[in-house]
Amino acid sequence: MPDAQRDASKDASKAANTDSERDPGTAGSTGEAPPAAGQRRGVAWLVCGRRSKWVVLVLWLVAIVLMSPLAQKLTDAQDNDNASWLPGDAESTQVLELAEDFRPEQLPAVVLYVRDGGLTEADKAKIAEDVAAFKKLTDHGIRGTETQGPFESEKDPAAAAQVFVPITMDEKGWERIAPAVDSLREVAGDGSGGLKVYMTGPGGTSADFSEAFEGIDSTLLFAAMGVVIVMLLITYRSPSLLLVPLLSVVGALFTAQAIIYLLAENAGLTVNGQSAGILTVLVFGAGTDYALLLVARYREELHRHADRHEAMALALHRAGPAVLASGATVMLGMLVLLFAEMNSTSGLGPVAAIGVAVALLAMLTLFPALLVIFGRWIFWPVIPHYDTAEPTETGLWARIGRRIAIRPRAIWAATAIVLAALSLGLMQLRAEGLSNADAFTDTPDSIVGQQVLEEHFAAGSGDPLYIVASAAQGEAVGRAIADTDGVVDQSIRPVAGAKAEHDGRILLEATMDSPSDSAEAKDTVERVRDAVHAIPDADAKVGGNTAALLDMDEATTHDNVLIIPLVLLVVFLVLIVLLRALIAPLLLIATVVLSFAAALGISALAFRYLFDYAGETTDFPLFVFVFLVALGIDYNIFLTTRIREEALRKGTRPGVLTGLSATGAVITSAGLVLAGTFAALATLPMVAFAEIGFAVALGVLLDTFVVRSVLVTSLFLDVGGKVWWPHPLAKEDPGRVPSPRAESASAEPAVRD
Repeated sequence: MPDAQRDASKDASKAANTDSERDPGTAGSTGEAPPAAGQRRGVAWLVCGRRSKWVVLVLWLVAIVLMSPLAQKLTDAQDNDNASWLPGDAESTQVLELAEDFRPEQLPAVVLYVRDGGLTEADKAKIAEDVAAFKKLTDHGIRGTETQGPFESEKDPAAAAQVFVPITMDEKGWERIAPAVDSLREVAGDGSGGLKVYMTGPGGTSADFSEAFEGIDSTLLFAAMGVVIVMLLITYRSPSLLLVPLLSVVGALFTAQAIIYLLAENAGLTVNGQSAGILTVLVFGAGTDYALLLVARYREELHRHADRHEAMALALHRAGPAVLASGATVMLGMLVLLFAEMNSTSGLGPVAAIGVAVALLAMLTLFPALLVIFGRWIFWPVIPHYDTAEPTETGLWARIGRRIAIRPRAIWAATAIVLAALSLGLMQLRAEGLSNADAFTDTPDSIVGQQVLEEHFAAGSGDPLYIVASAAQGEAVGRAIADTDGVVDQSIRPVAGAKAEHDGRILLEATMDSPSDSAEAKDTVERVRDAVHAIPDADAKVGGNTAALLDMDEATTHDNVLIIPLVLLVVFLVLIVLLRALIAPLLLIATVVLSFAAALGISALAFRYLFDYAGETTDFPLFVFVFLVALGIDYNIFLTTRIREEALRKGTRPGVLTGLSATGAVITSAGLVLAGTFAALATLPMVAFAEIGFAVALGVLLDTFVVRSVLVTSLFLDVGGKVWWPHPLAKEDPGRVPSPRAESASAEPAVRD
């Protein structure tokens, strides 16, 4: 085409674009030249076509209107009882199920009365009145008639007394445990005149856990939303544009919550407070990431096309495979959790996968439709105009790429050494579980009460072991338990309020002299199990909260060994399919593992010396790994797919520089958003959530600013075209430049699907 003719064509296109800006929302008056009929084929046009965009919007609005009421019911569908967290076939789980034949599942709340210097006669009279009042309570599952006590301390008889009030833990137990303890507190009061009253024991501690989880969905929703709003404002510098991804991701969250609610009610899907909370963070983080990447590519195409529908179709066509691969990686990584022994971990897998799937669907359908409906003005005040300069060739990341290209081998070697050094912090990792006292970021009343109780009674008082055994061998089982170190001799007895016998079995309880959540208590459980299992024909099983903690630790250790390699394998296979190579996926997997180790090492040091946490939960490494690898690989996918696209036209080394400059800003923004949303977990008063949020946020930032931008870039520059082996692209000349014909095709690409 002659230069004069080309200039005239561009001027006409600019004029058309200017007209479209004046009235962007009216399809009939956009002034945009309609695309050729051949360009209207393909999946992309089903989403962003001139008419189909309205169909997409209406379908989503109908879905959101129908789903929102169901989404609000997800909290009611949560199953937070012990069985939903425990390993399915663990001995403690079996005891929990067998014990239901003797009595409904219960948690004893311990009401502790203490006066320094000794209880007075007036104190004892008050305690007696309280016990009488407790026995009349029946609300919120309180079994007042089965109240036991008061029991005075044998160590210091006049200083403390405790009363046990059982609370039924049926399917609604976790919803009413906190109100039940509040009812007990209303009767006993908070103490006065020197008499101190504490609500502790399993019931009191569970009530504090329940209150910590109360409102978790709304807390995380608003925290994550606040982070996303701030980051989108910084990224887009457009108050109008941020509304589009925000509306899309909120619609995706409500839809996902509704689907999960329906599956929980009708298909037996297990949902608890942990999985529901992570769902909110995951949908917001992943959904916003996908939106950022699609907007970045859409903005590029708006500089090249006068028709915004054509620009969006091409953006979906080019960025869609990377977004789909990213979403598929996260979903498959989450579904690997189904192989976990822990019910809570296994249940998280499908919940998270559903959330990511719906977020992916929303960002590839609703979000593009909204963008083309609103038109270019949605980018105000930085509106991308047709045929204006594209800043990615001269921006910050382009300059960083050119600097890395000078000595890529030295840079990746130095970066790898630094990350490996940071990984040494893993020596400070103490993922051996957290006691109840260490599980909260503050110190609730039940924890204070437990510490006081241990000064006057056996430390395991109120939280006994439960033993199911053959009635014929009951006496032998009782003797074996009494002779075991760590068990209070006189504490072995039938469980109060339970049937004496059922199907030839009996239910016993035994008190330990160590705190029920301590390592010493877990050792006692192992000794008791060894003792009773050795009795012929006793068929004895040991359960209770301490036994459950021990079984959870063992199951989590198994899950760590099984799940982590499986997730790596899934990610590796996805990368092979996406990049059609072997060397590049191997390099990417190695960088992700190194990034994970460094993030975990830094986190371990921070938890010990900065936050002064007592340790980490046993499932902490697994959750951090799954989230960092499944989500962190996103950025490598976005970078390497763009590098591969450019390498096909320019060669690998020029493609690396172009890919980095084109994706650097948006991936950085996406990383900041994802890190911020996971950091929102720190708003919960639970150490386990705060630790996961901190470690994942740190790992995402490390992946974004160091691994992806420096390590991967320098590795690809150093290895060159060989990274694509065995694909034929590995044989290309890494230094070649695109031909004039390729440049022309790049400047004005056709939409093809």
